[in-house]
Amino acid sequence: MRIVIQRVSSASVSIGGETCSSIGAGLLVLLGVCAEDTAEDVEWLVKKVVGLRVFDDEQGVMNRSVMDIGGEALVVSQFTLYASYKKGNRPSWLRAARHDISIPLYELFCQRLSDEMGRKVGTGRFGADMQVSLVNDGPVTICMDSRNRE
Repeated sequence: MRIVIQRVSSASVSIGGETCSSIGAGLLVLLGVCAEDTAEDVEWLVKKVVGLRVFDDEQGVMNRSVMDIGGEALVVSQFTLYASYKKGNRPSWLRAARHDISIPLYELFCQRLSDEMGRKVGTGRFGADMQVSLVNDGPVTICMDSRNRE
């Protein structure tokens, strides 16, 4: 499972011109699922997201988590995180999981993140053509892969 985490002042996702979710200060999480992913990958990444200290403390040092600041989260599915660009210039999506694997894991990730944060997280709609707007604060952008636990 791969995620891209962006610290945001605000973020929203729209479908067909209508906003379906929006947040204030917090984290925008783009999430991609591959066929090998399991609930264990979800648990590991959720713990990392809620504990990630990327918000400034009183001294301006990134020392606070989204939980510490009472921030929000917006999770958007993004199969393109598993793009393969090895051959030619047209990406292949073969590594991205099929819907029967990716939808339940996406939903589990959103539910577990909501449980850990103690509040509902915003979501997009799986498989929809979404427009994501954000104000990246910093900018701070971090990539994580549950197969490469650095």
